[in-house]
Amino acid sequence: MNEERTGVAHAEPGSQWYDAEAGPLVRPYALTGGRTRPGPSNVRFDLIALVVVDDDPPGGAEESLLGPEHRSLLALCRAETQSVAELAADADLPVGVVRVLLGDLLEAGFVRVSGPVPPAQLPDERILREVIDGLRAL
Repeated sequence: MNEERTGVAHAEPGSQWYDAEAGPLVRPYALTGGRTRPGPSNVRFDLIALVVVDDDPPGGAEESLLGPEHRSLLALCRAETQSVAELAADADLPVGVVRVLLGDLLEAGFVRVSGPVPPAQLPDERILREVIDGLRAL
C-alpha cells in the first residue's frame, strides 16, 4: 500500500528531528544544556531589562567559543540595545532559554544588563503633573 492510501508516512532515519513546516526541532533544554536558571549567580533577568554588548570582554574571552544561539543574541544586541523580551522574540527562542543564555554571556563579560528603574525611584506623579501643566501654560 502506498502512504497516500494508508495515511502513514514512512520516515527516513533521523527525519523525526525535522518538521517540514517548522524546520529543525531542538528542545529548549538542549540549547541550555539542561539548565533552567542563568549561571551560578542565579541572576534574574526582568523582561524589560536592557541588554548591551560589552565590546571589550574581560579576560580575553573569545566569541568563537560560544554556541550559535549565544552568537545570535550578541548579533541582535550589536544592532541595537534590546530588552530581554525583544531578544526572545527576535531570536525566536523561549524567554527562559534566552535568560539562561544571557546569564552565560553576562558571566563571560560579553554583555551588560541594566534592570528597570524600581517604582520607588521614579519621580512623584505630582511633580510630573506640575511639569505637564507648566508645559501646557507655555
